[in-house]
Amino acid sequence: MSSLLATSAALATTYVRVEKDGTKTYSDRPLPGGQPVDIQPAQTYSAPPTPTLPDSTRPREEQALTEAANFRYQCALAPRDDETFQNPETVTLSVAVTPGLRTGDEVQFSVDGARLTRGENPTSATLTLPERGTHTATVRIVDRYGKAVCNASSTFHVQRTSLNSPQRVPPPRPAQPLPTPH
Repeated sequence: MSSLLATSAALATTYVRVEKDGTKTYSDRPLPGGQPVDIQPAQTYSAPPTPTLPDSTRPREEQALTEAANFRYQCALAPRDDETFQNPETVTLSVAVTPGLRTGDEVQFSVDGARLTRGENPTSATLTLPERGTHTATVRIVDRYGKAVCNASSTFHVQRTSLNSPQRVPPPRPAQPLPTPH
C-alpha cells in the first residue's frame, strides 16, 4: 500500500508560485499564478543481498575468530575474599581456570596494582614478605589478541604481631646475678 502511494505521489504534478518577496510556494494542487514544475524522481540505490553461508562453509579461520571473540574463562582467585594471614613469609596467589588454559593465553597477577612475576607454574604467583594491612589481589587472563578473557579480584589481610600487642607474651627476663659479698 505504501509503495502504491509513493508511486502515485511521484507521478503527481507539482505546482510552484513565486511570491512578491521571492519565496516559493509548492503545492500538489494548482495555485493561482502558479506554474507546473517538472520534478525528476530521486536517485535511489538498492544494494544486492549479502550472501549468507552456513557455518560449515565459512572459512575455518573466520569461524575460529568468531569463537575466540566470544570465549570466556570461568576463573576463581585464591586467596579468597577477606582471607587473613598471620605473620606470613609469603602469600601465594593462584587461579583455577575452567576450561583449561589455552596455548597463547597469558595469566597476569597483581597485588595493589603492582604486577607480580610468575614462576614455572602459569596459574600461580608468590608475594614475598607482604606488608601488614589490607591488599587487593587481581588476576587477568588475556588471549593472544590482547583481549581480556577472565578478570577476578579478592581482598586479603596481613596481620603482623607488634611488640606493643597486648596478646604478645614478653620473653622471660634473664635472671639477674646476685651480688657477691666482698
